[in-house]
Amino acid sequence: MSQKSKRDEIIELEKRREAIQQQLKNTEENLERVKAGQPTDRATIAVSSSGPGGMDVMVDPRFGRCPTYTMVKVEAGKVTHSSVIPNSAAQAFGGAGIQAAQLVAREGAQVVICGNIGPNAATALEQLGVKVISQVSGITVRDAVQRFVSGELKSTPGPTVPAHSGMGFGPGMGRGMGGRGRGSWQQR
Repeated sequence: MSQKSKRDEIIELEKRREAIQQQLKNTEENLERVKAGQPTDRATIAVSSSGPGGMDVMVDPRFGRCPTYTMVKVEAGKVTHSSVIPNSAAQAFGGAGIQAAQLVAREGAQVVICGNIGPNAATALEQLGVKVISQVSGITVRDAVQRFVSGELKSTPGPTVPAHSGMGFGPGMGRGMGGRGRGSWQQR
C-alpha cells in the first residue's frame, strides 16, 4: 500500500468518526428533548395496539398485556417506518409489565404511548430511559403518533393503575371453596 493511499484511508476513517460523533450528539440531544417532553424531530415510539396492530387500529388500554405493539419511527415530524411486534409478555402468568418494558426497550423505543400502565412497568420503563405517555384512549395509533409529534401528548409520570390490574383474574377464576369444586386434585 502506498503512502498516499494510507493517508487517504486515514482521512476517510477520520471523516467517518466525525460523522458518527455528530450522529451520537444528535441522538443524545434528541433523547434529552424526548425525556423533557419537548417536541422532537426524531423518535422511535412503541404504541400498545389492539388486535393485529398497525397504524389504523385503536390504542390498547393495557400496556403489559396488549396483544401487539406498533413500532413507529418518526423523523422531521413524519412517520418514516412502522412495524408490528407481538407482545410475548401478554400471556405471562406474572411480570408482564416488566417483560413488555424490556421488549419495547430492546426494540429501540424512546417513547411508549399506551392506555394504562402498572407500577412495575412504569418503573422499568423509567429505569430504561423510556418516556411514558399514558391514559391515551379512544383513538387510533396513527392519531396518537400525530398528537405526540405535534406536542399535544405530554409525559405522564408514574402508574395509572394498581399492580396486577391487567391480569383478568377475579371472582370465579379459581377452584374456589378450598378446592372442593370440579377439578380438585383429591382422589375420591
